[in-house]
Amino acid sequence: MADYRYDVVIIGAGPAGEGAAMNAAKHGKKVAMVEDKKLVGGNCTHWGTIPSKALRHAVKQIIQFNTNNMFREIGEPRWFSFPQVLKSAEKVIGKQVKMRTEYYGRNRITVYNGKARFADGNSVDVYQGNMTNTRLHADEIIIATGSSPWRPSNIDFNHPRIYDSDTILTLSHTPRTIIIYGAGVIGCEYASIFSGLGVKVDLIHPGDRLLNFLDDEISDALSYHLRDKGALIRHSEQFDSVEANERYVTMTMASGKKVKADAFLWAAGRSGNTKDLGLENVGIETNSRGQIDVDKEYRTCVQNIYAIGDVIGWPALASAAYDQGRAAASIIANPEDFHYVDSVPTGIYTIPEISSVGKTERQLTEEKIPYEVGQAFFKNIARAQITNEGVGMLKVLFHRQTLEILGIHCFGDQAAEIVHIGQAIMNQEGEGNTMKYFINNTFNYPTMAEAYRVAALNGLNRL
Repeated sequence: MADYRYDVVIIGAGPAGEGAAMNAAKHGKKVAMVEDKKLVGGNCTHWGTIPSKALRHAVKQIIQFNTNNMFREIGEPRWFSFPQVLKSAEKVIGKQVKMRTEYYGRNRITVYNGKARFADGNSVDVYQGNMTNTRLHADEIIIATGSSPWRPSNIDFNHPRIYDSDTILTLSHTPRTIIIYGAGVIGCEYASIFSGLGVKVDLIHPGDRLLNFLDDEISDALSYHLRDKGALIRHSEQFDSVEANERYVTMTMASGKKVKADAFLWAAGRSGNTKDLGLENVGIETNSRGQIDVDKEYRTCVQNIYAIGDVIGWPALASAAYDQGRAAASIIANPEDFHYVDSVPTGIYTIPEISSVGKTERQLTEEKIPYEVGQAFFKNIARAQITNEGVGMLKVLFHRQTLEILGIHCFGDQAAEIVHIGQAIMNQEGEGNTMKYFINNTFNYPTMAEAYRVAALNGLNRL
């Protein structure tokens, strides 16, 4: 067996692993990456964030073409198939893989393709199939293996009409109707995509409201716009069974109700990718969802082994995973730069999109914090009128006495971009994080960012 020695071995070339690898290499560490797929980028690039967002962008363009009267001079509204819009996502994936592959070469990081398995606390074997002839030794090892859709055992995911959030990207036709079980972020995003393509969606949700971690007003707005596109949302319904034949899929709920459709998408939870990683050889245990527990420095119960990204659970976002990777590498290579990743904005790419950071009205009310609300409706913003994107609003929550910004909640076009302005001001020290910033600084006009000035004036006028 060939033995190789490194300062750091990282398992998994998604955003978390990439962030760790690049930061460690920049600080002079000899780094090896083990990736079980042929191409780097992880699930984020190949099955999750990138393809679903590229898919959503294509659908959004189709909706604009079909609903904007200006385009009628070019032609009548068009129907586009799911495989057609997938092609645009495939182009983006190719660009992402090329770019990320170059990062590894440029930083002289060796990439081993194969399945990693711990031999001991300082050694990882790389398997191709059932065989290995490579052992990597390192002082520090970082687990960044990501997550996969959680699959209940009583659903036949091999059936051509049954999909999860990974395999849905292999859908080779456009169903007329689809059942989506699970109305978390992934379920809501795909409900937007399919309803935008004219597919009749049944969105089945075990809870009593969509995305209940969001501000209530934003959650209500999402429900309205999904229904406006023809989606039927069924709350408080638990999954019981799914049966499929060559013609359709039937889902039975615990309440006894049945729904029937051309296709079924399971979007209820994800599991950490820790199976066959050999964690038992180093004494690391996982929870029932395959996730690893870590401390505030991303260390597992074994001091020289770290875990980052989706494999540790919350917040399970590509943005946070990359920062967690950089943070773990900082502990190893440059401790003074370490910061724990906790202020994470939520970006949800439904149509329209949603983004938020900070406290919600419900949280502030429960904590008895005296807050006020500043609102800006996009229908009144000049830039939104120009782009014909008048759906949505920006809501800023702030302290009534100190004017400190407590939460930013945005729904509508470019919400995930707009939120960063508020996030930046929230994170300022001293008096720099108050509503005064938005009225004392001049914004370009017309822009979507101007919504902050409108919201600030609206909120301060309530005092």
